[in-house]
Amino acid sequence: MHPLAPSEFIFPDPIEADPDGEGLICIGADLSPSTLFEAYTHGLFPWFSEGEPICWWSPEPRCIIRPQDYHPSKSLIRNMKKFDYQITVNQAFERVIRSCALPRSYADDTWISEDIIEGYCELFEAGYGYSIEVWDENRVVGGLYGVTIGHGCFGESMFSTQTDVSKMAFYTLMLIGQENNLPWIDCQLVNDHLLSLGACTLSRQAYLNSLQDVVKQPAIDWKKYQEGVFSSKTIAQNAKLIE
Repeated sequence: MHPLAPSEFIFPDPIEADPDGEGLICIGADLSPSTLFEAYTHGLFPWFSEGEPICWWSPEPRCIIRPQDYHPSKSLIRNMKKFDYQITVNQAFERVIRSCALPRSYADDTWISEDIIEGYCELFEAGYGYSIEVWDENRVVGGLYGVTIGHGCFGESMFSTQTDVSKMAFYTLMLIGQENNLPWIDCQLVNDHLLSLGACTLSRQAYLNSLQDVVKQPAIDWKKYQEGVFSSKTIAQNAKLIE
């Protein structure tokens, strides 16, 4: 983990800037690691379409998932045992984020621009990003990525090219959260898919209050996970990563 230079930008308090809870807090700044770090520690994240100005959001309410409350579905466990994928941590961050940026079947465009990819890859290299990869032999067939600061774990996007593989990455993230006693993992905006996985909502004020304590906690030791290759079958049988 490398110290970051202070950000050139100061973000406003989300409650003061957006008392009506519309979610959009400010426009502008850049996507450097220092700016991204500053934004996440103040409860903001970037979300905009390519060619538009950078927009910073802090939604009301905030979507989170508590790792201790997560329970994988029976169908997911069956597929993890049946296909026995290999799962790694922090081994292919750029490959994952570029896969997340590809057009989906339900949408032709993506908010993950080349500037987003560059900024988050630099943040990862500084030690404030994470990725989980699901491999079928030598191919990454699913995964997710996000931001990590202290005990704060912020989810960004996931992808899959085979049945349930993004859910396998998500289950792996939940186990990391459980093993490190994380109070929540940030899911940003609520949607039906996240709710089906066990997510819930917090008021923006409650999230911001919790955030200030969470990001000051000791950093997660990602190295103990990124040195291994985990079997989806073993995870499904034992419900843990580190013995």
